[in-house]
Amino acid sequence: MRIAYITAGAAGMFCGSCLRDNTLVTHLRKLGFDALLIPTYTPITTDEADASEKQVFLGGINVYLQDKSWLFRHTPRFLDKLLDASWLLRLAGKRAGSTKYEDLAGLTLNMLQGTEGHQRKEVLRLADWLVDLAPDVVHLSNALISGVIPEIRRRLPKAKVVLQLQGDDIFLDAMPPAARAEIIAQIRRNTAQASGFQSTSTAYADAMATYFGIDRARIHVVLPGIDVDAFRPRQPNPANPPTLGYFARICPEKGFHNAVDAWLTLRARPETKHTRLLAGGWLGAKDKPFFNDQLARIRQAGQMDGFEYRDCPTHADKERILSEMDVFTLPTVYAEPKGLSVLEAWATGVPAVLPAHGSFPELLEQALLISAEPGLRYPPGDKEFLVDLLSNLLLNPTEAAELGRHGREAVERFFNAPRMAHETAHWYHSLPEPG
Repeated sequence: MRIAYITAGAAGMFCGSCLRDNTLVTHLRKLGFDALLIPTYTPITTDEADASEKQVFLGGINVYLQDKSWLFRHTPRFLDKLLDASWLLRLAGKRAGSTKYEDLAGLTLNMLQGTEGHQRKEVLRLADWLVDLAPDVVHLSNALISGVIPEIRRRLPKAKVVLQLQGDDIFLDAMPPAARAEIIAQIRRNTAQASGFQSTSTAYADAMATYFGIDRARIHVVLPGIDVDAFRPRQPNPANPPTLGYFARICPEKGFHNAVDAWLTLRARPETKHTRLLAGGWLGAKDKPFFNDQLARIRQAGQMDGFEYRDCPTHADKERILSEMDVFTLPTVYAEPKGLSVLEAWATGVPAVLPAHGSFPELLEQALLISAEPGLRYPPGDKEFLVDLLSNLLLNPTEAAELGRHGREAVERFFNAPRMAHETAHWYHSLPEPG
């Protein structure tokens, strides 16, 4: 089976979807499948071996220029190719990372119109390349690139075209209401031709069935997995102060401010006043004012000596950050569809305290089926409940270590990349043949 997995580069950001897509394709290959990871917009950014093709389709610079000017909709291929150079796309991506989502409504709608939109030339180039490749399955990483589906379906009538659901709504919810309604309507038209849908959690599948108007029976759930061998169990150092950890994109959606709130409360309590907060993860230009606001709060509380932030790391840096944590929390506002950083914390032997929404309850319950829960959950938005759970684990390192051991076991036995790849391959085979 030949699989063309079309992923979306995130303008230089360490993106959970890119990390998952890269891991999935890598392990599909290890199962013996001819799987290609095809980047769009920009090259992907990953902290593991990059499995993607070197050329980028729907290059971000060309897509933008063709949206803004009719002239670039008719330029020769040699000029388009120059604008698709990886180094140039990465450079442009750094600036694009500061763009507000709501400012991209018009471009998004045009992209979703496929060959009827301003980026017709780019859609046809991708379709031409796929025709030469002749894949059995074309797997799209998100609904925002579904504008290519009608042309792929026309040119490759025997291929199964499937769509991944793993976070589109966080982008779409930032759109002005009228634009969002128009964009979702176009996505519905595009995806009506899909062979099936895959989601990273049951909760997200349920939510997206309503959001996009998809028959829930057409959405298959494959819980995420990571390369467990890339993480070593931590060796606690009793000489270090108790450490609360946060590792995710630094932004309001991921709840970094909630982690700061909880930690400042812990520092105000006599029994946990020496707890430090160690935060890691990607910080984009768009979210720097938010991050600076949190720093100001910490500074005003006189607690800067207990806080440390480390910028977007290499994999080795990520391992070091996670290994220094005694307890991990990801107090998201957004109902997280995947939770990869939770799995990474568990693989390192760190227990997690998580809000009971999105994918988190399902991750914890699946782990419980294996042995025992590797963490604790609290009602979303209940700060006092969160602080009490964190305090209990920080003051009871033996209990925390036991939960962390269960987390490592859960990742080894279930939340691993080979299982994710095997389930995905089985799903591909189970889909009915087109037409």
